[in-house]
Amino acid sequence: MPSSSIVQPSSVPSQIFTSAESFSNKLLNDKPTMIITSLAILLSLLILEQTVYRVKKGSLPGSKWTIPVIGKFLDSMNPTLEGYKKQWASGELSALSVFHIFIVMATTNEYTRKILNSPAYTEPCLVASAKQVLCGDNWVFLNGKEHVDYRRTLNGLFTRKALAVYLDSQDSITRQHFTEWLAAAKKDPSPQSIMHTTRYLNMHTSLRVFCGPHIPEEAIKIISDNYWKITLALELVNFPLAIPGTKVYGAIQARKIAMKHLEAACRDSKIWVANGGETTCMIDQWVRDLQDATEKAIADGNGKIPRTFSDREMALVLLSFLFASQDAMSSGVIYMFQHLADHPEILAKVREEQKIVRNGDYTKPMTLEQVDQMVYLRAVIKESLRLKPPVTMVPYKATKAFPISPFYTVPANSMVIPSIYPSLHDPNVYEDPHLFLPDRWLDPESKANANPKNFLVFGAGPHRCIGVEYTNINMACVMGNAAALLNWEHVRTPESDEVQMIATIFPKDGCLLRFSPRQE
Repeated sequence: MPSSSIVQPSSVPSQIFTSAESFSNKLLNDKPTMIITSLAILLSLLILEQTVYRVKKGSLPGSKWTIPVIGKFLDSMNPTLEGYKKQWASGELSALSVFHIFIVMATTNEYTRKILNSPAYTEPCLVASAKQVLCGDNWVFLNGKEHVDYRRTLNGLFTRKALAVYLDSQDSITRQHFTEWLAAAKKDPSPQSIMHTTRYLNMHTSLRVFCGPHIPEEAIKIISDNYWKITLALELVNFPLAIPGTKVYGAIQARKIAMKHLEAACRDSKIWVANGGETTCMIDQWVRDLQDATEKAIADGNGKIPRTFSDREMALVLLSFLFASQDAMSSGVIYMFQHLADHPEILAKVREEQKIVRNGDYTKPMTLEQVDQMVYLRAVIKESLRLKPPVTMVPYKATKAFPISPFYTVPANSMVIPSIYPSLHDPNVYEDPHLFLPDRWLDPESKANANPKNFLVFGAGPHRCIGVEYTNINMACVMGNAAALLNWEHVRTPESDEVQMIATIFPKDGCLLRFSPRQE
């Protein structure tokens, strides 16, 4: 063969480039061809998207096809309890997709508890934006042994001795805010929404319990004013990119503000405890626990010295506690005010119990021993949380293929959501589940008490809320003092019984109350 007919290797790339360039130029100059090619590519991507969704969905109930790209995003922009009830009613497990995030929602108590108790397959992700807002290295996102070990170091913050210290702050701040509420009501007796006043009460209480004197009043106000941005960004679904103008971007800026003050408080607490200061708050307790453990390990000679925690690490824990307490506690307290106002016969029983337990003297601070004796109030709190659980679902992520049932395996990297609300409204466990009936908790043999696995208000498994007793004590303090010191009237509107779903749930009208001082 003549050498002139042989293509030299060095010329091949040049020829390929020339051909590709020629094809591109032809495509660009031939608009009909370019349009047809673009449409073909787009159609192929859409078919691929639908195919992937259908394969992942399998036989689960849910839309047969997903809306291209956004999926159920528009529905998620304005979530309603009715919408979730419809999803729960569709099956024990059901599927949907939002922005290419494949989601499996569990309805039954069995599947919900299985998700919460399967750390080998799942990890909490809260919501898609949570790691951006709360920081990806926050301890709440740990799993397995690492999470267990970290959590163990925090258990000392919730001993009875520590809770007694916190109750002093809870009681005094609650009384302070009630005085301010009454003063405001005297100036303007018209009914007012307690949505944001209750949130500020809880923020003030939480930051004083967590940080004591190590955080100034002006910092509490600044954090409180900005924290609403964090709440709004922790809806189940949000626009995924943290760009200026989005909720997630605003939440990140609010977190930075909060972290600056929380880190400063942790730094000051370490100095305070090192200089012999008494325990005034949660950080002091944590620093002292670490100090005592270190001294004991050194004295024993062969003891294991506990790890140290930086100001940032401690502040991230406080940030997670703030997230857990602020929205959930505010929701719980607001619904308690509404439920008791709507059931005056139950409020009368609460007041009678307060009079007996506290010997009619409401000027003295509440004690833990008194809270222990408030059997009826604690039943009221439990029933209010059951009827209107602050958290209706807790999103998890499947870290690998999760065989949740003999018939279905959740694909790896999918979101899998255990639903709390259906378990708390199961008519087989709670007779008349839509009614506010605190007495169901007073009979040890009742179905409610015989099925503790259904009471998932605080979750279950390794990530069950670490502050369960703290929450119950704080709600007893707020509502016990309210029953003793305040009269309140609930002004009902068409939206009083409708639910606003944000990070937690609230009455859609903000709960309109009219306060006045109570005098026996």
